[in-house]
Amino acid sequence: MARSARRKSIKEKHMRRFFTETTPIVGESFTLSGEEARHILTVLRMKCGDEVLLVSGDGTEYSACIESCARDKVVLKVTAEEQCMAEPATEVTLFQCLPKSGKTETIVQKCVELGIHDIQLVSSKRCVVKPDAKDNKLIRYNRVAQEASKQSGRGISPEVKAPKALQSCDFSGFDLLIVAYENEQELSLRTLLREKITEKPQRVGIFIGPEGGLEMAEVEFLLAANKNAYSVSLGRRILRTETAGMAMLAMLMYELED
Repeated sequence: MARSARRKSIKEKHMRRFFTETTPIVGESFTLSGEEARHILTVLRMKCGDEVLLVSGDGTEYSACIESCARDKVVLKVTAEEQCMAEPATEVTLFQCLPKSGKTETIVQKCVELGIHDIQLVSSKRCVVKPDAKDNKLIRYNRVAQEASKQSGRGISPEVKAPKALQSCDFSGFDLLIVAYENEQELSLRTLLREKITEKPQRVGIFIGPEGGLEMAEVEFLLAANKNAYSVSLGRRILRTETAGMAMLAMLMYELED
């Protein structure tokens, strides 16, 4: 019996995942169309009777079986629902200062795999790249986030938000705000999480500066923006901006996940 349950669990873990904008209902039919339907039919070459997972984006997964197929439409029967076990109990928001060209996609992809809840791009004084209202890269970043969510078995597709000036970001709603600062010499991330935090936070914000680092005035602004804000060192070596967020997130998840 245990072996059978284990086989089922392994099978479900590798079922193809498809995010939906509407919520499926168990026992009813659900239609996928457009790009997702074409992917099922022409790329995956799935057929009637094959099983998939529908993900509503709120952390709920729905098992479904393909009932019928057309050129750009797939009709499925929704058979069961359950909460996605891959979602962290703590919601972590990454405030990422704009890196040089080409690095943002990597940051988005890897942080989604590691469990980030959402990503707010930030423009600070030392950012080499400046926000461009005509830039349509945000669509691409969110597509990368969704693909990474599918690959890593996530129950949500984290949103990548348009760049804001540092001083325009809202840091007040977090139980903990952590600022990675290369000149911090007294407090490490490990010490903060293991010795100073007594209750497990529900919402955490992590702030990563640009290639040129943060100005002291910006660090002071961040520390004043939340009563539970800390600047921390990530170790003896200075990390690149595209590495720092991943490293901090990995350490956070290790310490906070059950």
